[in-house]
Amino acid sequence: MEPLGRASFRFACHPGVACYMKCCRDQNLRLYPVDIIRLKHRLALSSGEFLERHAMVVRGDNPFFPTVMLKMADNHGRSCPFLGSEGCTVYEERPNACRTYPLERAVARSAPAGRSEEFYFLTNHSYCLGHQEEHQWTVPEWLRNQRLLDDNLQLDQWAVLDTLFATNPWRGEGAAGPMQRLAFMACYNLDDFRQYVQAQGLMERLRLNKARQRQIMADDAALLRFAYEWLQQVLGGN
Repeated sequence: MEPLGRASFRFACHPGVACYMKCCRDQNLRLYPVDIIRLKHRLALSSGEFLERHAMVVRGDNPFFPTVMLKMADNHGRSCPFLGSEGCTVYEERPNACRTYPLERAVARSAPAGRSEEFYFLTNHSYCLGHQEEHQWTVPEWLRNQRLLDDNLQLDQWAVLDTLFATNPWRGEGAAGPMQRLAFMACYNLDDFRQYVQAQGLMERLRLNKARQRQIMADDAALLRFAYEWLQQVLGGN
């Protein structure tokens, strides 16, 4: 696979495409923390309720931290739980993997410069007829259209933390020990983490100004950024 660079690609997905909704079945779909924020608000659920109803915690690529996957429906086609008769019922808040397709994103980090460079590749599953549609896109156009720019910033922050998790920073406590459970809560169960932050007085101990404290308490995205920063300090000594 070659990076797209400035090249354009053809793609469209709509009810008129013969394979419409086929990709919404029998998938192994990873959920990132930003996905859970978006979906729980759309479904009016707490983080804990969403995880219990719609997520599976499995062993993934990271040997020292679990992966969260979307739980498919228990039916013949293993359909997405958010698939309705006319399409996606959470389309505006669908997971990052769904909104990125048909692209795949890779990030190369340059440690000396402290910078990262992103690359996009075009996937082409044989069952997907959207590639035969006439609509032409460039990568920047697709990113803007699918509202991926903010998502990608969040995913870059997550990748830094996930890399830290892969160094096994759990102080010998093993899988599902106290620190690992705390890290999981901070990343994926923000409603419980918000209560933990208040109970432990974390923001006051870190001397955050009042404006940022109010933002963290009111906004899940701000709380997630704080969680990432705090975990890097606790686990990585940064």
